[in-house]
Amino acid sequence: MTATTLALEDLRGRIEAAFGSGGMDAEAVEETIRRLDEGRVRSAERGPDGSWTVNEWVKKAILLYFRLRGAKTVEVGPFEYHDKLPLKHGHERSGVRVVPPAVARFGSFLAEGVILMPSYVNIGAWVGPGTMVDTWATVGSCAQIGARVHLAGGVGIGGVLEPVQARPVIVEDDCFIGSRCVVTEGVIVRERAVLGANVVLTASTPILDVTGPRPVEHRGEVPAGAVVIPGSRTRRFPAGEFQVATGLIVGWRDAGTDLKVSLNQVLREHGLAT
Repeated sequence: MTATTLALEDLRGRIEAAFGSGGMDAEAVEETIRRLDEGRVRSAERGPDGSWTVNEWVKKAILLYFRLRGAKTVEVGPFEYHDKLPLKHGHERSGVRVVPPAVARFGSFLAEGVILMPSYVNIGAWVGPGTMVDTWATVGSCAQIGARVHLAGGVGIGGVLEPVQARPVIVEDDCFIGSRCVVTEGVIVRERAVLGANVVLTASTPILDVTGPRPVEHRGEVPAGAVVIPGSRTRRFPAGEFQVATGLIVGWRDAGTDLKVSLNQVLREHGLAT
């Protein structure tokens, strides 16, 4: 039985065995990364109940892949790279538009209709159909980006390989992530949510819903349809009181309204449009 005909559970078992023993199963590793590149396996998957599960064995395969490969020089027109991993190929066949000098590493998946402006997508990442990765945006290793998402200019989506059980950043379908936003540490941005420019979210960043009479706090997850802007709140330290960054939910996206229009409208309603 060849690696290409291996059942998924057999492939998983070989990766787990190699990783656990400190050895190497080159055939299984290469096949896993090939399936990652084709979108046939993922480093994290959403279940029917909306929860996300990390496929630890896939992340183990990526770590083994780095061990397996040596650095090589790659020339692309006037550009020269020296790296352990090859670049992703076959964009025309996949229906993907890649604008120079955008880079997607082999082992990332780009669905049909994805547009990469000059940007970067790391190994293990999944980018869904119709998504725009705008200029100088980065999609970190194993991050999961849904369908019809817009990652605006300079957005930083954090990546994670170790520890293997750590959840990557998840941005679900139809989200808008505004310019210079940073999302790290396994934060989940639920479907149709909007992050205004310069929002920074980590697992411990408070996300305060201020649309009602009292603030409601969330951490590690942006609710579906929420419109979030940068905020702060006062926190006492031994040296005195200081402002700590938060996200502020200032409105909710109308399902029947265009994404860009709804963002501008909510910001204008709160005197925040620029």
